[in-house]
Amino acid sequence: MNFSIRPATKDDLPNVLALVKELALYEKAPEEVTITLQELEEDGFGSNPLYWIILAENKNEVMGMSFYYIRYSTWKGKCLYLEDIVVKEEFRGQNIGKVLFEETIKAAKEMNAKLMAWQVLDWNEPALNFYKKFNAEMDGEWINGKLRFN
Repeated sequence: MNFSIRPATKDDLPNVLALVKELALYEKAPEEVTITLQELEEDGFGSNPLYWIILAENKNEVMGMSFYYIRYSTWKGKCLYLEDIVVKEEFRGQNIGKVLFEETIKAAKEMNAKLMAWQVLDWNEPALNFYKKFNAEMDGEWINGKLRFN
């Protein structure tokens, strides 16, 4: 299947939010998505963007995305954090995820990031197998922590 890759614009945010919700449903946590289109617009397209998105599309239909931001490591310096890579279910298995991941790697290298990091659920075998194809290091040692503020 033919598709193109491009940076997202503000007009793409409804499709981005739909992909986020599709991923949350797949990850068995649809109730966790509380972000609004307004927040996405302010945070990603304001004067100081906090994230970037690469889209895969065919004939103006968004098929998938890579959603990433910069994080800083006191050990390594600037790093790219891949928050989500999502391909709509009906388009999986067509190398869209591979191309999105490769474009994200390219973005990391262009910003001189020292590494690219992400999280994957331990039960998500398709994702684990996908990342293994890139010889990614999968670390089972660190435990994730978080605090909720609202």
